[in-house]
Amino acid sequence: MPRLGKFTPATIWRAFFVFSLGVACARGASPPAQPPELAQVGLPDAAETREILEQFRHSGIAGQYFLQFELHALPRRGAETVFHGRMWGGRNADGALSRVELTDSANRTHRLLVQNGEHAAVWRFAGARVEQLGVAALFEPVIPGVEITAFDLQMPFLYWPDAKVQRIARVLGRPAHAILFTPPAAFAAQHPEIAAVRVYLDTQFNALVQVDVIGAKNTVTKTTALVGLKKVGEQWIPKALDVRNELTRDKTRFLVAGAALNLDLAPAVFEPASLAEDVRAPAADRIVPVEP
Repeated sequence: MPRLGKFTPATIWRAFFVFSLGVACARGASPPAQPPELAQVGLPDAAETREILEQFRHSGIAGQYFLQFELHALPRRGAETVFHGRMWGGRNADGALSRVELTDSANRTHRLLVQNGEHAAVWRFAGARVEQLGVAALFEPVIPGVEITAFDLQMPFLYWPDAKVQRIARVLGRPAHAILFTPPAAFAAQHPEIAAVRVYLDTQFNALVQVDVIGAKNTVTKTTALVGLKKVGEQWIPKALDVRNELTRDKTRFLVAGAALNLDLAPAVFEPASLAEDVRAPAADRIVPVEP
C-alpha cells in the first residue's frame, strides 16, 4: 500500500526558461535559418547520466496538490471532444503518486491511482471494483477516445536501467540531452512494438521537453511534449501538454484549468481501496483558476 513520505522540493520551475526562450515567427515573416548542429563533445558518461536522471526523478510540483483539468481529444478527422477531470498529487518513499478521476462521454466516472518509481504500479476503478493493471492494460486509453494511457502517466521507462545519452539535440532552440531508454527483457517480450523510449531533458535546467516512444525501424510512434507552464503563487506548474499518435496523427491536449497547492491531504486519498469512494475537492477559495 502506498505510504506518503517526505518530499524533496521540486525544481520544475526551471522548465519555464526552456519555453520562454523559444522563438516564434510572425505571420508572413520569413522562417529563420536552420541552426547548425550542436557539437557532440563531452557527452555525459554512465555515472553522469545516472546523476541527471536522479535529479529529474525528484522534480515535480512541490508538496501535495490538486488540479482541475480538461482533455481535448483532437482527432485528425472528426470533431473535438472535451473531457473533464481532477487530479490529486503527492509523493511517497517510492516516488510520485497521482490519483486521477475522469468522466467519459457516457457520464461514467473512471479513477486511477498511479505510483511512479522503481516499484511502479497502477490501480483502476471503473464502476465495479478496484484492480491493479497488468502490463498490457497500461497501454489502454485512460478513457475511450483519448491518446493518453496509464503508461504515459506512469513513465516507467525513467527507471529502466539501460539508459544512454545519445546526443545533444536542439529543442525549441536550446540544447537538450537526448537520453535513450531500452526496455528490460521482460517488458520487451510482452511489448515488442516498443523498441525504446527517448527523453529530452534541457541541458541547463534538466527539465523535460519531450518524450518519444520508438517502434520498429527506429520510427517514432508517439510523442508527448510539454507546451506551456503557469505560475501559481511562487510555483511553476505544467499548464498544457500534447500527446500525439504519430501513426494516426490523432492528438490529445491536457489543459490545467485550476490548481490548489501546498495541501495536507488525508493518507487515504492515495490508497488503492479508496478509489471506490468519492474524494472531495479542496474548497473553491483554495483553487486558483489557470487561464488558457
